[in-house]
Amino acid sequence: MDYISILKAVLALLSGIGIFLIACQMMSSNLEAASSDKLKKLFGKTSSNPLLGVGIGAASTALIQSSGATTVMTIGFVNAGIISLYQAATLIYGANIGTTITAQIVALGMFGGNGISTTLIFSAFAGVGAFMALFSKSNSWKTAGGIITGFGMLFVGLSLMSGSMEAFAAQDAVKSFLASITNPLLLVLIGALLTAIIQSSSVMTSIALAMVVTQLITLDQGILLTMGSNIGSCVVAILAGVTSGLNARRTALIHLLFNCFGVFLFLIIGWLIGLFTDGVSYGSLFAKWFPGAPQTQLAMFHTFFNTITVAVMLPMTRPLVDLVCGVLKEKPEDKKDAGLQLHFVNENMLRTPAIAVGQVRREILRMAELAIGNVDRSLHIITRLDFSEQSAFVDTESELNFMNQSLVDYVVRLSEKKGLSEDDYIYLSTTYRSVRDLERIGDYAENIVEYAEALNESQQHFSDDALYEISQLKAILHQLYDQTIIAYRDRDFGALAQANAIEEQTDDYTKMMEDNHIKRLEQGVCTAVVGAQYLSLSSNVERIADHMINVAKSIRVFKG
Repeated sequence: MDYISILKAVLALLSGIGIFLIACQMMSSNLEAASSDKLKKLFGKTSSNPLLGVGIGAASTALIQSSGATTVMTIGFVNAGIISLYQAATLIYGANIGTTITAQIVALGMFGGNGISTTLIFSAFAGVGAFMALFSKSNSWKTAGGIITGFGMLFVGLSLMSGSMEAFAAQDAVKSFLASITNPLLLVLIGALLTAIIQSSSVMTSIALAMVVTQLITLDQGILLTMGSNIGSCVVAILAGVTSGLNARRTALIHLLFNCFGVFLFLIIGWLIGLFTDGVSYGSLFAKWFPGAPQTQLAMFHTFFNTITVAVMLPMTRPLVDLVCGVLKEKPEDKKDAGLQLHFVNENMLRTPAIAVGQVRREILRMAELAIGNVDRSLHIITRLDFSEQSAFVDTESELNFMNQSLVDYVVRLSEKKGLSEDDYIYLSTTYRSVRDLERIGDYAENIVEYAEALNESQQHFSDDALYEISQLKAILHQLYDQTIIAYRDRDFGALAQANAIEEQTDDYTKMMEDNHIKRLEQGVCTAVVGAQYLSLSSNVERIADHMINVAKSIRVFKG
């Protein structure tokens, strides 16, 4: 045995794996940045339609070339309550189909023979993309360069891995050892363990492709290793689920059970085929269907395996979800330990920055809803001196304060991530002020409740005219809120123009309230104590309107 040759082959294999992993990450991050708007729209269309869920999961994975990223996004959405477990299951099914695209691309790159191989041609893309990324001034061209570079580096890594396999194949002792591993369960286990270590089923499948092409292992052995890689790929979901809520853990378990079921199903069918035929196996079938191209044979089996598993499992999704919920039951501590938390973003979503940006917007819109809700409570309390909602008011104010700190911290960390578009970076820079404005709206609502407490202690109340004016002011404020939300959510400059007009109307109305108040004082309709609280209320509502319009105005950075 030539130990020097084996050592060289091992080093080449490690180099190839390293380059392949970096290439996958580079492609994934740049594709995610380039297609972030499409991804946001795709996930926004998630519904209870199972076929739509599968399609969205497959398309998302194909767009970003990472089933792990799609799974992590899915777990984040489930944890935030955005989608149900049933919807999450269908997205994961689709991700398993989408991830087979990588194997098909790698298989395509293995053609060429003695001429200029497709591997060499595709590897040259790494240089082309690097020049684009380094010398282009346009961010879109830089992103495109990153995608092309990653694509080329995939084949540089593949070339190193294939070369190492050829070196291994030249060693009779290595070939004999690998040929002795025929136990299907052992091969599946090896594939699962290696994938869990590498944390990339794409790399494991590519290694299996290279081993089959160099005849280091048989096609049947490569098929079993690929099946095992599906189980090993669940480690990413498990790690994401363990650190999240109950539904996130359930989603990770759905992923694991789904992939284990697929492997179990195909092992049983393969055993039955061998039992009732004369030595027919998956390998012999795919070798017959795609003759002379072992790389295509394995890649096609990978696609066939995942597609059939999805087709079988899709009608069984409801029972699967019920089973998982029965295994991982909700415990009292799950509710008790929930506490204050952000609903639409979490740590796992930082792995998919472009999607996280869209979720930050949803979190800010939720914060705006909480803020206007507390404004309504404060106006109800002061006009009716009814303090029955004060407990809910205090809880919401605490949540607004929590969101102020937590969202800012989250955006800071998100802004440090690579792979975001220029548009995303610009948006994130505006969020600090918007979050602060919404927190200040909550503070002014708190002031109004304090004025109500002062009125209650003095056993005085507003006049009927004052109450009517407050109700009108509240109606104007809600018009402003509605247009602000439309402007912020949809980046609608028409809504911003309307919001500006309504904000000016608020200023005019609060000025009229002050004038009317002076007249009532002169007429003896209200007392100085009541008047002071009334003037403070109108002033605070005017400031609430100022902070609200600031949120709408944050979209102006995108105009032009």
